[in-house]
Amino acid sequence: MTKTLIHQALIINEGRSFIGSVLLEGTILSHIFEGPVPQEVLNDCNVLDASGKWLIPGAIDDHVHFREPGLTHKADLLTETRAALAGGVTSFMEMPNTLPQTTTVQVWEDKMALAASKSRTNYSFYLGATNDNLSELVRADYHRVCGVKVFMGASTGNMLVGQLKALEGIFSSVPCIVGIHAESEAVIQANKAHYLESVGSDLPVRYHPMIRTAEACYASSATAVELATRFGTRLHILHLTTAKEIDLLESKPLKDKKITAEVCVPHLWFDDRDYERCGNSIKCNPAIKTEHDKLALREGLISGKLDVIATDHAPHLWAEKQGNCLTAASGSPSIQFSVPLMMELVKDNVFTKELMVEKMCHAPASLYHIERRGFIREGYFADLVLIDPNHSWILTGDLILSKCGWSPYEGQLFRTNVLKTWVNGALAYDEGQFAECPTAAELRFKI
Repeated sequence: MTKTLIHQALIINEGRSFIGSVLLEGTILSHIFEGPVPQEVLNDCNVLDASGKWLIPGAIDDHVHFREPGLTHKADLLTETRAALAGGVTSFMEMPNTLPQTTTVQVWEDKMALAASKSRTNYSFYLGATNDNLSELVRADYHRVCGVKVFMGASTGNMLVGQLKALEGIFSSVPCIVGIHAESEAVIQANKAHYLESVGSDLPVRYHPMIRTAEACYASSATAVELATRFGTRLHILHLTTAKEIDLLESKPLKDKKITAEVCVPHLWFDDRDYERCGNSIKCNPAIKTEHDKLALREGLISGKLDVIATDHAPHLWAEKQGNCLTAASGSPSIQFSVPLMMELVKDNVFTKELMVEKMCHAPASLYHIERRGFIREGYFADLVLIDPNHSWILTGDLILSKCGWSPYEGQLFRTNVLKTWVNGALAYDEGQFAECPTAAELRFKI
C-alpha cells in the first residue's frame, strides 16, 4: 500500500490552524502529526513538502447542475468534475432538472451509474419532487440519496411544485433534507406583468431582481419555514439571497437546527450594481440583489444564521445567455473558482480562513450526515486540498475547464491558488494535471 505524508502544511480544520503533517494510507487519512514526525514514518512513505502551504478538507458542494443526462451540450459529469477538482471541490450533490428529470428512483439509479463511470469527484444526486411523485420519494434509499429538491418557484427545467397538498405530503413524509428553491411564482408573475406593461418586452437584465424580488423570495421561504415547523421537516433553504429571509433563521449550532440555509458564491460576490458591467453573465435564479443583501449574507455566515457556502454551478452555452431579462438563460458556472473566490474574501478580511473551511467543508458534511468526509480526522477518507496562499494569477479564457467555456469571473485577479486535490487518498489534480484513473466514490449518508 502506497503511503504519502503531506508534511509541514498549515492545517486548517475544525476552527484551528496549526503546522502539521498528515499520513495517507490507501483511501484513508491514517494519522495526523502536530509537531515533529517520527523518523521511521518519514522513512516509510513518500514525503510531500508542504511548507508554506495550506491544507484543508476537500470542499463539498451541495448544489450543482452538471447537466447530464440530456443537456450535455452545456456540461457533463467529466468536464464539470474536473473543473471541481481544480477548484478544490472533492464532493458534489447534483440537482434533478436534467433530461429526463430525476423524479423517479430508476432515473436516479441511471444517473448514479453515469457518475460511477465518469465522475472525478465523490457524488450524490437529489430526487426531484413534483406535484404527484410522493410514492417515489418515500421508497428511496436515503443512505444513498442526499435529499429531495422542491422547486417552490419555477426555474430552469420547470419543476414547480405549486399545490399545497403536495407540499404538505412531501414535508411530512420524507426522512431526509428537503432542499427548496424559494421564490413565489405569484409575486414573480405579477412583477413581470407590471414591467411588461410599463416598460415593454425588451427588458434589460437589470430588471431581473425587480421581477424576482426579495418579496418573492421571502414569501416562499416563509411558507416553507411554516410547513417545516409544523411537520418537523429537515428544511434546507437553497441559495438564499436576501437580508429579509435571514430573519426567518436562528443563530445556533448546526447540530441543534432543523431549518438551515445555504448561500451561493455569486450572491456573496456580486450585487445589482454589477449588472451594468457583467450583463447576462450574472443572471441567475434567485436573482443577485442589492449590496445591502450581499453584505447581510456575509454577516449571516459569520453570525451562524447561514450554514453552508455552495455554488449553484449552472453552465449554459454563451449563446444561450444572450437576449434580455426575460429570454437569456439563468445560471452561470462557478465551481472551478468557488474556493479561490472565497479565499479572496479571506484575503480581504471578510471571513477568517477557519470560517471558510467551516462553511464549505465541515458544515455540508455535518448537515447531510455524510459518512467520514468533510474533516481532517484520523480514519476519515482522505479528501484534501493543498493551497498556495501567496500565488497570484489572472483568470483568462484558456484556463476555464467547464464545458461551456466562459465565466463571469474572467479577468479576475486571484491571490491564492489550488495546487493539489486528493480524492479518497489519491492525487486527482496536480497543478493543472489530472490523474488518469478516477478514485471517486458515491457519498453515503447516516439517517
